Amino acid sequence: KLKKLVESGVDYATKLGMYVIIDWHVLLEQTPSLYKADAKSFFDEMSRLYAKQDNVIYEICNEPNMSADWDDITSYANEIIPVIRKNKPDAVILVGTPTWSQDVDQAAAAPLSFDNIMYVVHFYAATHTEWLRSRVEQALKDGAPVFISEFGMCSADGNGGNNFPQAEKWYDLIEKYNMSYLCWNLSNKNEASSVLTSSCRKTADWKESDLSESGKWILAKFK
Repeated sequence: KLKKLVESGVDYATKLGMYVIIDWHVLLEQTPSLYKADAKSFFDEMSRLYAKQDNVIYEICNEPNMSADWDDITSYANEIIPVIRKNKPDAVILVGTPTWSQDVDQAAAAPLSFDNIMYVVHFYAATHTEWLRSRVEQALKDGAPVFISEFGMCSADGNGGNNFPQAEKWYDLIEKYNMSYLCWNLSNKNEASSVLTSSCRKTADWKESDLSESGKWILAKFK
């Protein structure tokens, strides 16, 4: 069922002329190596399926955390990336970084030996402030390509109050370096990070009244 959802999502995005990320969502596992064999099988299947499509991006580990350090991620990536590249030699591949994808400085200091790789950072503006922006900017200055594959205006648990002044400062950094970014998340879950209100039951054709505080802010930014 999950694979069918992935395939439908890629199909919808492709028809709309959009890029789409296929993400191996490591979180509670802490280290991506726990299900490495499954990841190999999954990415082999997906990269063969979309070998002729240039709009599909592969994120091989979402948020390594706790015990997972950059050496662990490097070892995992060195096995997973060739699986994808065998089927799609020029695929853009996103690699999560330690501490819930915050330690891009470690990736910049010891980059992977592949082309078309981007290192992932996630931020939540009410939690991750100047200290993480400085780290990201230094990684960029050191030559590391950084991709923001998840961010929110609230705190890191996806809830709490939004900090729009801090979010504006993140946007300044994004625009300064022309960074790619994705807002989390398009859902109606009853938490601050959701861009739809919890009462919204629509799956399309949303109006401004269907948007949460976060939704209204990010929509204005996208416009």
